[in-house]
Amino acid sequence: MKELTINSKSIEIVSNKNVTLIDFLREDLRLTGTKRGCDIGVCGTCTVLINKKPKCACVVKLEDINDNDEIITIEGLAQNDQLHPVQQAFIDGGAVQCGFCTPGMIMAAIALLDKNPNPTRDDIKKAFAKNLCRCTGYEQIFESVERAARTLHE
Repeated sequence: MKELTINSKSIEIVSNKNVTLIDFLREDLRLTGTKRGCDIGVCGTCTVLINKKPKCACVVKLEDINDNDEIITIEGLAQNDQLHPVQQAFIDGGAVQCGFCTPGMIMAAIALLDKNPNPTRDDIKKAFAKNLCRCTGYEQIFESVERAARTLHE
């Protein structure tokens, strides 16, 4: 038996060596905001935060997660019916096109802003090097991260 903290809730699981975090989130917990993309950890679509660090849930095995690890998914961001400032910035900045990559992009942005509250454009580009988007051309995404950084400083 293992106890995980997912979106601030304690969840007991029986670890199965063949289960990935994305399968557990989507199939067992019905947290479908984390999207399945490449299944090999290169597109960033399934990005979640594990101990505030962005990780691709498609390549993380449940057996590799420790009892004291904290996992945050896109569903765990809104508080008191208020979107997280990064979520709101993506909406306000038009960074949401088809929406498929958006949860992973937002999680990567939050990880960046937690580590670097005032990133340069180059910092933002580097932070998104593992996140692919086919719709936006990235400009709106980068601008939305800059907008979120300003909002978080207010």
